[in-house]
Amino acid sequence: CRLMERGVSFQLPRGVSFTLPLTYTTNDHNSCGIVRYECDAEPEMVFNCHCRDCQQLAGGPCTTAVLVHEDKLEVQGELTCYTSQGDNGGLVHHYFCPVCGTPVTVKPEVFAGLMSIKAASLDDNSWVRPTMDIFTKSKQPWIELSGETDKFSEGPA
Repeated sequence: CRLMERGVSFQLPRGVSFTLPLTYTTNDHNSCGIVRYECDAEPEMVFNCHCRDCQQLAGGPCTTAVLVHEDKLEVQGELTCYTSQGDNGGLVHHYFCPVCGTPVTVKPEVFAGLMSIKAASLDDNSWVRPTMDIFTKSKQPWIELSGETDKFSEGPA
């Protein structure tokens, strides 16, 4: 992704402040440049999800997500959607670039009005600091969780 030069400061839990880049494009790691998105809101939360669904779709032990208000997120370009049933039983809509397959956003129906941006799709994700780990019951045994996050065996119901 290429970060456009805009930002806003905000305060995350635990008294740590970061600068949130507001405009991103999803052509950094995939270089296709087909999908762009902009968000002009502070995140509601930043978390690591260890559910089996996220593990399989991320191709790794978890995914890190930035949860924002859906109406503040503008996506330019077509995304492909894959819908699955989450570990909590609710539907989860996963949106990918149709050309290169990069995961861009996720819409868990349990989070009404909110959308998750995949932190890996951000050009500069160095500011991302998860405040919680969810679905730790599915965590891979070789993963060491941060001592700075709240842990939840499951996710929101």
